[in-house]
Amino acid sequence: QVQLVESGGGLAQPGGSLRLSCAASGFTFSSYAMSWARQAPGKGLEWVSGIYSDGSDTYYADSVKGRFTISRDNAKNTLYLQMNSLKPEDTALYYCAKEREATMTQLYDYWGQGTQVTVSS
Repeated sequence: QVQLVESGGGLAQPGGSLRLSCAASGFTFSSYAMSWARQAPGKGLEWVSGIYSDGSDTYYADSVKGRFTISRDNAKNTLYLQMNSLKPEDTALYYCAKEREATMTQLYDYWGQGTQVTVSS
């Protein structure tokens, strides 16, 4: 069965960095685009970033552009999100999600359980 397992969350200071990982299994990882989304306390789900199946194209929400970098290692079936210059407003539960196609459609069929990121001094 499809599994997406996020890790790498934790507590970071403003201006600090964290690297999230999402280990995928149960499907051909290299055939599907992937995305990261987040949900802050008391707020709705916000799409953060996406990447094509082959890594050739990446997309970012305006709120994280220039600070976050999405990448993937298809040999390791792993998706990453490098988060730099973190701000308190980046505090959220971060999810990885599997797209239904190789390119970005923002139609997801599987989600991970999430990893908590807290940015605070």
